[in-house]
Amino acid sequence: MLNDIFVLNKIKEGDVKAFERVFRQYYSPLCLYAASITGQMEVAEEIVEDLFYVFWKERERLHLFHSIKSYLYGAIRNRSLQYCEHQRVRMQYRETILANPVESADRDPQEQIEYKELQAIIAKTLEKLPERRLRIFKLHRMEGKKYTEIASLLSLSVKTVEAEMTKVLRALRKEVENYIQTT
Repeated sequence: MLNDIFVLNKIKEGDVKAFERVFRQYYSPLCLYAASITGQMEVAEEIVEDLFYVFWKERERLHLFHSIKSYLYGAIRNRSLQYCEHQRVRMQYRETILANPVESADRDPQEQIEYKELQAIIAKTLEKLPERRLRIFKLHRMEGKKYTEIASLLSLSVKTVEAEMTKVLRALRKEVENYIQTT
């Protein structure tokens, strides 16, 4: 403990050599420890590097109540667990958004209005389409059929199906762009 106090005082005074010794002594073991918590060596290295950056930057305000080793390991444990918790929250949020895309729009009244307006624009645009073009669009986008299946089903060439889908998508894009420009 006395040695740690001496080393910490040297670091507080700005002794780069003392800091380098601590860094070299603990960097690899701390990376392995952080990786055992996070499961990712690249992340672990970032966590350890960030800790040492803060350790140097805040060196004058550091107060150790235990050894440097216990301080560093405790800090790495906390930072690694915070990283894991942050990742868990991000994944939960992502899964919620992916599972309920419309629900997320319902939460914000402005998004809900825009979503309904876009639905109405798409519906109006689809109503204006010739019957064959609309059928091709529905078979492809709503039933998930491939162009070859649609061509066979409707006795058309694949090129005709492609051309009709291009026209539908162009019309939808034009209407959506007009909507975006007016909002």
